[in-house]
Amino acid sequence: MNRSVMILAAGRGERMGDLTKETPKPLLIFNDKPLIVWHIEKLAAAGFIDIVINVSYLAEKIKGYLGSGSQWGVRIIFSDENPVLETAGGIKKALPLLKSDPFLVINSDVFSDINYAELYELNLPENIEGLLFFVKNPLHNPTGDFLLGEDGVVMNNGIIKKTFSGVALYRPNFFYDLPNNMPIKLSDVLREKVDKKLIKGKLFNGLWIDIGTPERLMGQDNL
Repeated sequence: MNRSVMILAAGRGERMGDLTKETPKPLLIFNDKPLIVWHIEKLAAAGFIDIVINVSYLAEKIKGYLGSGSQWGVRIIFSDENPVLETAGGIKKALPLLKSDPFLVINSDVFSDINYAELYELNLPENIEGLLFFVKNPLHNPTGDFLLGEDGVVMNNGIIKKTFSGVALYRPNFFYDLPNNMPIKLSDVLREKVDKKLIKGKLFNGLWIDIGTPERLMGQDNL
């Protein structure tokens, strides 16, 4: 089976200030390469072929730079949003383009050494709609997002939380009940699904950076 993957790339990147005035955030250079290209190269090496990328802000620049994906041996399919639909809304709109169950979703503005080849092989239990990958809390998110308990149990409440990495596997039915073409944040939907015990988690202990500010883009914010 050819597992589908979606890269979230529609946001404005407002915290980047003037850096994203004329350059979309996914094309900002990190370690001598555009952020999104790091993901595409790793995904291609891991066996992913179909890559869906949602675009809105400066969409034509992203399309023009990446093209069809043939230079990396993949097929890039763009999901246009106007206006931007936030994370969950964007995934919902792109569902017809995502041909596998489950499929992988990656935030374009994270940089990590997560092994995408291992993710390609993962499957979810029938009663689980999402598998989130967590990291230790960085300086900019000291209180974390969710409690990750034993056996991968994810909970909304708890003192010692972990940070959601922006990398996850989802079943399509995670998004079925969401309205079409509405801006919906993934974090809001996740909290509802966590309460219903439909989400599992895994802790990733390797390199991970959320490239959310100019300082982190320049590598000045140590985790």
